[in-house]
Amino acid sequence: MKQPYYLSLRPLILWRDSKRPHPWAERFGRTAPLEFEIGFGNGDALVRRALASPETDFIGVELFWESMKRALRRIEQAKARNIAVVQGPAHVFLERLVDPETFAAATCLFPCPWPKERHVRHRLFSNEFLRLLNSRLLSRAAVRVVTDYHPFRDWLLAEVPGSGFEARSEEIPATFDTKYERKWSELGQERFFQITLVKREHEELPPLRDIEMRIHTVPRFDPARFAPEEASGRVTIRFKETLYDPARRKAMVRAFVAEEGMQQEFWIEIAAVEGGWKIRPAEGTSHVPTEGAQAALDLLRDGAMRGTE
Repeated sequence: MKQPYYLSLRPLILWRDSKRPHPWAERFGRTAPLEFEIGFGNGDALVRRALASPETDFIGVELFWESMKRALRRIEQAKARNIAVVQGPAHVFLERLVDPETFAAATCLFPCPWPKERHVRHRLFSNEFLRLLNSRLLSRAAVRVVTDYHPFRDWLLAEVPGSGFEARSEEIPATFDTKYERKWSELGQERFFQITLVKREHEELPPLRDIEMRIHTVPRFDPARFAPEEASGRVTIRFKETLYDPARRKAMVRAFVAEEGMQQEFWIEIAAVEGGWKIRPAEGTSHVPTEGAQAALDLLRDGAMRGTE
């Protein structure tokens, strides 16, 4: 079997299946200072920092698998055993996997600036996100953000008041040798913008906890008449497709749920059991037990009941 490009999945945390909050000391086999990087891209800077500071453990968060697999390859080639990585949104990582006052420092190099006015809402370092980030940092911990785009710097600085951070901004030369820094340097940019945020006051934001999911049993189910309603608003729920196996007397519904900046897709099964039909998340599918996930089960219950009236 050909060796995979990423070489090893050892550093990868599957956050949906992880204990929440994550037991970092158990993960690394020691209790050590923790730092993390948001959007580590190919992992160049993350690996260099980890090798330079073997006494510290590093956690990286990245959205995209193409970047993740290249970073995993670099981590394995460097034998950097003090790195763990998570694929997913940074705010979900901080909300669900991290206890308050955990990290000694944080870094984000060249985050997407979303330069168009209509896309500003997608920028990461909003005041709301800064407060969340603050809550997961130790007292007087520092966050370093570097950008090539001065309007993004100005916007970030305007988001700082009320976040518990004190901000300092400075212009710096190319320093980190990352993909985007090299790109802009090759195009002639010589100065970049570094924002340092130092935690001065603590923001109290406890981790989001999983809810206890309620499994439903309905007395009857008619797949031919089954047409569940969907939901919009604070929680958006869409049912993408429904499959039914008459031999096994089981339906599978693919649900999309969006809530509080988090999206997930998972399968829900409606299976014949003694005394009725059970509605529950399907085995082997990964989901986070949230208010929205529960609402999806509730809508399927209601749809099943209507379809047999």
